Amino acid sequence: MGTAWYDDSGVSPERRKEDLKALSLATWSFVRCMKRHLSPEKEDEEDFRKELYEKLPPGQAEAIIKAAHRPNRALFDLSVAIENLPMHWLRKNQINTAVTIFEDNLGSSERLLTSPVPLFYSRHTARFLFFWLALLPFALYEPFKDTWNHLGLIPATAVTSLFLFGIEELANQMEEPFTILPMQTFCDKIYNWCNEIVSFQPGDNGMVVHKNDYYNMEPVDIIESASSSEEGKDVSVPEEIVVSATTADAVETPKEHKVYTLSTTSAVPISITKFSDNVVEHENSSHLSDTKKKSGLLSKLFKNY
Repeated sequence: MGTAWYDDSGVSPERRKEDLKALSLATWSFVRCMKRHLSPEKEDEEDFRKELYEKLPPGQAEAIIKAAHRPNRALFDLSVAIENLPMHWLRKNQINTAVTIFEDNLGSSERLLTSPVPLFYSRHTARFLFFWLALLPFALYEPFKDTWNHLGLIPATAVTSLFLFGIEELANQMEEPFTILPMQTFCDKIYNWCNEIVSFQPGDNGMVVHKNDYYNMEPVDIIESASSSEEGKDVSVPEEIVVSATTADAVETPKEHKVYTLSTTSAVPISITKFSDNVVEHENSSHLSDTKKKSGLLSKLFKNY
């Protein structure tokens, strides 16, 4: 989303590349910090520091390493990278909504890591299996009477023990799956994919790209139209805007307000209320036949808003 929604109007290619590169590295750093956070320190700390110093700016890498909660620091850097992108704030909100999913997944993983099955349960299960398998040959003695000297009991008991103890060990591993999953491979793939995504350019595959100026909301030129003979009636003229201004009688109290109504043939009328500490002069739509007076109102409207 950051690559597709990046508003490069008035932005140099170098600035675009720098911003998107920072976004890519911040995304990867969170994933790598999460991997380190969920792994034993003796297995990953040295490689973690080495990777951060190689791929991140020194200051950013140092801040993450010194943080008490490294994934949260990486999320902060990611939020800053998103905020630095030139795009409409609604699109930034959409990207930040996706960032909250990162935080939710981090919390779920931490709960999984810090809430293992009670040790008593694991020990009780192992002891039960041991005694059950120790008594299993007595239960199988009669069924294997046709074998020579009941020799079939040995492989049968061994295979049954192998499967049951294997299931018990798998259950223990599932309590903490982060040490058996190929998380380093996941991090490396995410790093490569993020760098590839930020290298994309709109239209580099021949698709037509339509630029819409949603970021800079500049006022457009307004063309005056003939006023309506009836009060309160808008004249529908293509590409023209009818303006009417109505207020109550002048009152010498602060915070008097004036309402301007802009109506077009292609949009719903927009009402804007302006508050002022000064006394407002009475102006009615029936008194605005003078083009100069209406032009002055329009200039005042766009100057203040």
